Amino acid sequence: MRFGLFGINFGACADAERLVRVARAAEESGFESIWTGEHVAMPIRDNPVPTPPETPFLDSLVALTTVAAHTQRVRLGTGILVLPHHNPVLVAKALASLDVVSNGRLIAGFAAGYVGREFAALGVDFHRRGAITDEYLAAIRTLWTDELPRFEGRFAAFDDIRFEPKPVQRPHPPIIVGGHAAPALRRAARFGDGWYGFGVTVAATAPLIAELRRLRTELGRGDAPFEISLTTFEPLDAALVARAAAIGVDRLIVYPLVPAGELEQTVRALGAALAGSR
Repeated sequence: MRFGLFGINFGACADAERLVRVARAAEESGFESIWTGEHVAMPIRDNPVPTPPETPFLDSLVALTTVAAHTQRVRLGTGILVLPHHNPVLVAKALASLDVVSNGRLIAGFAAGYVGREFAALGVDFHRRGAITDEYLAAIRTLWTDELPRFEGRFAAFDDIRFEPKPVQRPHPPIIVGGHAAPALRRAARFGDGWYGFGVTVAATAPLIAELRRLRTELGRGDAPFEISLTTFEPLDAALVARAAAIGVDRLIVYPLVPAGELEQTVRALGAALAGSR
């Protein structure tokens, strides 16, 4: 079992000094990876995000580049980027650059998003978000892997270009797809090198993993590497870790909900405890 730390770019960690201290604490105490969340704007009323709308969110790639500059080994995960919010060529460039400057530590997590007013603020069609996400995932993979990338779609198109540098990781950084609904699972099975479940119990994750396995077999991808990451809000103890491993979870990503002044100490304690249970 590998262990990640979620939330490095928002709330208490939107403070730059604390972000660096917590990232170093995570690496020094044995966490394998550090993860961001993403919201560029949240509704004031009827907010579906389980975070108050006034919560400060740093840009994921700015935050992870800061982490990369102050760490040596810990992996850098976007958990997740709302892909329809981003131009696919620009986000592919930013992520490839992060993989280069971090010497190959990027884990690229994407999903389609779910906050309608956030889409409206960005001028993106909320009702086409699934189709946009699927197309952008294919476009990004093309940019990362083809010497002369060419793509023709409804939402993205490019030809007669070079795209350099490529990411350090070959053929490309792992692509992790988030979401629990049926379209998200199909997307992960088709496009992903892994899946990220957020806010789901271990018991509820088991049938989702079984469905992902079924879909991947149906698509002829059953033998390809595929990692399962999970953030659960259940009490994290040895028994829960064992149950997660038994159903096929490869990485538990911890989200410590503690006061800002206790965060660094909590991360060090968690890292030490989890490293000992590994």
